[in-house]
Order: sequence, then structure tokens, then C-alpha cells
Amino acid sequence: MDDDRILERERQQIELLRELDFEELQVEEVEDDSADDDDDDLAAFRATHTRLSDNLGADELIFNPDVASLHTYLGEVEDTQNRIASVDGGTVLKLPLFYLEGVVLFPESTLPLRIIQSSFLAAVERALNQTNAPCTIGVIRVYREDHQFKYATVGTTAEIRQYRRLSDGSYNVITRGQQRFRLKRRWTDVEGFPCGEVHIADEDVPLRTPRDAFGKLVPISNLRSRCHSSKMPVSTPHRDTDEQSVANSEESFESGLTPSEKRLHYSAVDSIMDDWTSSDDDQVASTSNIQSSRSRSYRSSMSSGCSGQYDRNEEGEYANGKTPVSQEKDQNQNRLTSLRGKSDLNRFRMAPRAFWPFWVYRTYDSYHLAQRAADLWKQIIGVPNMEAVVNKPDILSFFIASKIPVSESIRQELLEIDGVSYRLRREIELLESFDRVRCKHCQTVIARRSEMLVMSSDGPLGAYVNPHGYVHEIMTFYKANDIALRGRPVLKDSWFPGYAWTIANCATCETQLGWLFTAANKKLKPSSFWAVRSSQVADDMR
Repeated sequence: MDDDRILERERQQIELLRELDFEELQVEEVEDDSADDDDDDLAAFRATHTRLSDNLGADELIFNPDVASLHTYLGEVEDTQNRIASVDGGTVLKLPLFYLEGVVLFPESTLPLRIIQSSFLAAVERALNQTNAPCTIGVIRVYREDHQFKYATVGTTAEIRQYRRLSDGSYNVITRGQQRFRLKRRWTDVEGFPCGEVHIADEDVPLRTPRDAFGKLVPISNLRSRCHSSKMPVSTPHRDTDEQSVANSEESFESGLTPSEKRLHYSAVDSIMDDWTSSDDDQVASTSNIQSSRSRSYRSSMSSGCSGQYDRNEEGEYANGKTPVSQEKDQNQNRLTSLRGKSDLNRFRMAPRAFWPFWVYRTYDSYHLAQRAADLWKQIIGVPNMEAVVNKPDILSFFIASKIPVSESIRQELLEIDGVSYRLRREIELLESFDRVRCKHCQTVIARRSEMLVMSSDGPLGAYVNPHGYVHEIMTFYKANDIALRGRPVLKDSWFPGYAWTIANCATCETQLGWLFTAANKKLKPSSFWAVRSSQVADDMR
């Protein structure tokens, strides 16, 4: 959110929070037995939807998460000019590269930078003045493996939206992710900063279940009529206009099948139809047992010479004109038809004319997956609300990938996935399995999903930069376990105005996991929360 779009009341809130920096810091030590206080803080924080009280003079002051997303700790910044929205997929660009450890940038997400080194200062100058892609840099994740630095091959272009050159010559920069790219080659420029030749990803278009393809396929009733000599009466479900307009087009799909493929297709359709009508219904099994017992009774009666409905007349013909075998077949057929009439086959008939069942195609319907992912996000994470982008599956997939509180290696995996539906399927899997946060080095459980607390309007995970230029992606919790504090609280350069930060290490392996943030003013709620670095989180989230 830009400064000119902030409401006047929010401006007052920011100023009020900044004034807290000059107050005397009074921090109470947070112990495990303060769980009740934490729960009260969490309830108050969520009940007010993380908004400050309308009356700024009230006893309690609720932290405004919009402030954190503004990165006010960077000071005043200026908007850049002559920016371009995007370039065509497949375009090859030469860009200054920023290698960031512990950071995975996605399209549409914010990345703050603090540029101190002279070589990277030159890189920013180059980006601001280049003509082929003005105000654009490339961001690549770098990671350690076997005591060596390695570079990811897929990254994201970042557009410099705002910047400020300080008196010491350094830059404060706010960028925004634009497009994925694949790194083709890299080198060091004569001015000392890394450069690379990148190939902009050609993103696929989100797809719905292919109705056009279904329209060219044979209706299931016609397929069944070809599989059986007699047609079975079935109730016609309600269809939309697309289905009605193509219900009679039978030749286009079958014309492309060989005789063996047709037999396989008919067999598969027949098997699926029977499963839908009988596999999950206890009455079907009961009917089958009754049917088999009647068959055995019939054979027994015939073998013993008993007379009944199958008696022949003097001319040797059966009374009803049908043999016992054909009568039994008719009875079986009638029972199956009756069961099908009572079964809810509407879901099966929604798209029955395809080679595979309808649910198979739904698993790759980008819009269906987007709605499912948004529902899971609302249920598990809560905020921010995804409804605004649920009809844009490509944007939604990147949005969830950039905010989902998982390890950086899993987020890099999400970045490298080509295809909206594949990325959404993986995100749904992660949301369903996400339960615990563990230390990457010793696997100690340090937090749980239920203890998550969103402190920024950007979401539960965000990127922040410290005064030395190191960027950290953090996820926030109102409670954490097995963490030891090191040093005293510091209010200066805090990412969350009005909160002091204290270094937090894993109590088991002593790795720095993040920070404890404590309110400088007892009126500010929540009174404390934990920020855990995603780079120190294990891949196993179960």
C-alpha cells in the first residue's frame, strides 16, 4: 500500500507507534506459565481484526498490521519512474543479479533491500538506468550444501518500486516480484556485481475442465446402449446449455478409436457405471445375496422336479413364453435398473462423455483447485483473504506460495513448478499436512500451526531487511517452545514499530531461529510474539 492511499487515521497510528521509540523500554520476561496471557492477547488481537481502537486514547492499543507491510523502518522512499509492467514470455534479458541466502521471491510479493556494498550500489544504478528492462533486477536464491554455496537455476525478476539514497551513499530499496525466469548463464560485470542472462518463463493459461473436449464425446447413455442390447431407463439430470448443445455428437470421439480401444472404453464406462450404483450401497450386497439364493433355490427346485412358475404346458412351452434363464436375466436387469433409479447419479453424469471419469479432470481444473486452495487457506491460515484472487488461479498460486509458512527449500520447489494446476495441487497438499514447525538442525518442535499469529497484512510470512543488508523471511507465532533468549531487548531498527527484538536461539542446538518481539508499551497488544526464520525451518511440517 502506497503512502498516498493510507487513511488519515492510519497516519496517526504510524506516528503514535513511532513515538513509542522514545519511551523508556519496559519488558516483562515471557515464561511458559504465561499461556493464559498469550491466549488473551491472541483473542483480543483477532477479535478486533488487527485494527487499532477507534479511540486512540483507550486503555489498549492494538497493533495495525498495515504498518509492518509498509516497511517504515527504511524511512522515506521515492517512487521510481519509467517502469514496465512485464515482458513477453520467452524473452531473454541481461540483468543485474542479487544472490540472497534464505530468500525465495515470487511474483507479486514484496522484497525490501538495504544496499551497502559498492558493487551492488553500482548494480542498482545500472538497473535504474538500463533501457531494455528499466528498474528491473534478477533475484536468485543461494543456499549452502556440503559447506559450499550453490545457486538456484530458477529465480524471479524484481521491479524497483521505491528507493532512497542515504547520506552515506547506501540505498534503501523496496522491490516487487514480477516474472519467473530460468538462469541461462551468469558472470561478473566489470564493475564487480553479478550479471546474468535470463529466460523469462512463458506461463501457462489457467484452464477449466475442458468442456469443449467433453462436447465432442459420446453421451454416457448412448455408450451404455451400445454396450447392452437393451436400453435401461434412467432419469435425465439437469444439464447446462453447453451439455445440451453437444449431447448428440457421437462420432467425433469414437472415430479416433481403434476397435480394441472402443471395447476398452465401453468396458471402462460400464464398470464405472456399475460401481456408482452398487459398490457403496449395503442394499446392493443384500440384494445380490438374495438373488444368488433365489438362483440356488431355482436350481434345487428344478433338479427335484418341483412344479412352479417355470412349468411347461403340454406342448413343451413355458407358461409365460420365457425360459428360466431369460426370466432370471430380466429380474436381475429390473433390480439393477431400480437401484440406479434410486441412486444419485447426477455427479457422475456431469461430464460422463470423456475417456476418464469427471473427477479425474477436476483434479487439473485450475479454477476448481484455486477455490479448494482458498478454502483451505481460510480454514488453516485465515488472513489475508483470498477471495479477491480466487478467480485468478495463476496469481493465487503465487500468492499462496509466497505466504505459506514452510521452509525455503519447499518454497523454492514451488517456484520451480511449471503449470498453475500442478503448483496449486502441491500447495493444497502442503496446507493439508502443515501442522508443526521444527528446527532444521535438530528437528525440535518449536511451534504449531494453531499458534500462528499474522502480524502483517502481507500474510503469515514476509521478508524484512536489517541495517547490515541481510534479508530474512520470517513467520510469526504468538507462542513458541524450546527457545532460549540471548541478549537484551533492542528497540532500534525494529521491523514492527513499537516492539523491541531479542535474539532467540534453539534451546537444543543453539542455532539462531529468530527473534522475540516484545511491546515497549504495556498498552500495545499483543504484548509479545515470536518471529522464526524460514531458512531455519525443517522441511517436515507434520
